[in-house]
Amino acid sequence: MIFVSDVAEQAAATAARLGLTADSVVAEFGYDDDVDFDLRDAIEELTNNELLDEDTDEVLDAVLLWWRDGDGDLTDALVDAVTPLASTGSVWVLTPKTSHSGFVEPSDVTEAAQIAGLSSTSSFAAGPGWTATRLVRPKSEKSRR
Repeated sequence: MIFVSDVAEQAAATAARLGLTADSVVAEFGYDDDVDFDLRDAIEELTNNELLDEDTDEVLDAVLLWWRDGDGDLTDALVDAVTPLASTGSVWVLTPKTSHSGFVEPSDVTEAAQIAGLSSTSSFAAGPGWTATRLVRPKSEKSRR
């Protein structure tokens, strides 16, 4: 049996693994009714900020991109996600786990990231239904900004 406090603790641990800190500015793209609401709440609690939406004009420390098979062109979504991102920021692509509806092959994320000018640095299970993959600008590009 899983208790509510266990789920909240797991979500808080996942939020911390995203490298976010108090006052991090985070937006989410691809929000739908299937997102991990516990993770969203944990991120807001950790950062002391509400998650912003895709239309924000803020400079972002991170973007959460909820992505499912059939959502469209991932490369285009990544280009849109990078636009408001600080030079040291990360895009976290959250895709459904293998056995879940909307599963996306990890190779598809890697390929789209490369085309969008990003590098994949890590990936881990982000709760019961999602996998998180961290994408960043290559170091050489960061130093030019």
